[in-house]
Amino acid sequence: MDIDVFAQAHAQEWDRLDRLVRGRRHLEGEEIDELVELYQRVSTHLSVVRSSGQDPALVGRLSALVARARSAVTGAHTSAWRDLAGFFTRVFPAVLYRMRWWWIGVTAGMLLLASATAAWIVGDPQVLHSLGTPESMSRYVEHDFGNYYVENPSGSFAAQVWTNNAWIAAQAIVGGAFFGLYTLWVLVSNAVAIGQVAGLMLAHGRGPEFFGLILPHGLLELTAVFVAGGVGLKLGWTIISPGDRTRLRALGEEGRAAVAVVLGLVVVLFLSGLIEGFVTGYVHTTWLRIGIGAVAEILFLAYVFTLGRRAHREGETGDLKDAPQAVPVA
Repeated sequence: MDIDVFAQAHAQEWDRLDRLVRGRRHLEGEEIDELVELYQRVSTHLSVVRSSGQDPALVGRLSALVARARSAVTGAHTSAWRDLAGFFTRVFPAVLYRMRWWWIGVTAGMLLLASATAAWIVGDPQVLHSLGTPESMSRYVEHDFGNYYVENPSGSFAAQVWTNNAWIAAQAIVGGAFFGLYTLWVLVSNAVAIGQVAGLMLAHGRGPEFFGLILPHGLLELTAVFVAGGVGLKLGWTIISPGDRTRLRALGEEGRAAVAVVLGLVVVLFLSGLIEGFVTGYVHTTWLRIGIGAVAEILFLAYVFTLGRRAHREGETGDLKDAPQAVPVA
């Protein structure tokens, strides 16, 4: 086959398809029918040119034309930005709202455990002394705790805590696949660790410093981790008690919703990482840095209980399988 002759013979059809695709928003009925017919015809031309292997540039041109025509024919008109906006205004907040009692319960339980751990350390000198030597504890409360937030450049530190917290949240969610047991271990170990630091600081009279440095980023950060824990426990409970659904179907639905939470929490933890990296150690007015953290936490909760509640009432479940797909249009 002479590829030049073939291209010359069908050039008008390709140009016409290109014009129809560019003006697809204003096409009449006959022009839409012509667009569909030309799309099918040019797809055949592309196969012929590709099988000849003579002109890679022409293959690339026709491939791009056919791809754009396919989008016009199948009705894939929603942009990626619109899909992204839909995820953050409907899917993500809806699944958080639907599972709210799980992560609210986790929040209450883990804060109670951390508080009990701190109170135990403060109230029992033997437990306090078991945490380290007097010299090491003194060095930690007087220097290491506060220096942790400023010893590295803000940008790299924010990235470090972001990835670390995202990893903890991911473990808490994925751990639900093990009947929630691994999720419980992640939550309990982190709550006890927080309680140990709080108890150590309080026992040495450093309570104001502890809360002044932990609250700015910790409000949003811990909320995100507790949300992940609640979703992980819900996933584990779904395996144990799927309700009126088959276990496989229930696990699939809740698993896809959990994936939505993972994706959304990446952004939430990124914001908390920015606060920890650029606010906690560098805003020296205590009430101001705590206020910044409180505002971030309030905005997140308002986001869940306004957008999430509305989307949930409209039937959004957070199941990614429910996302709208491209459908043929005429």
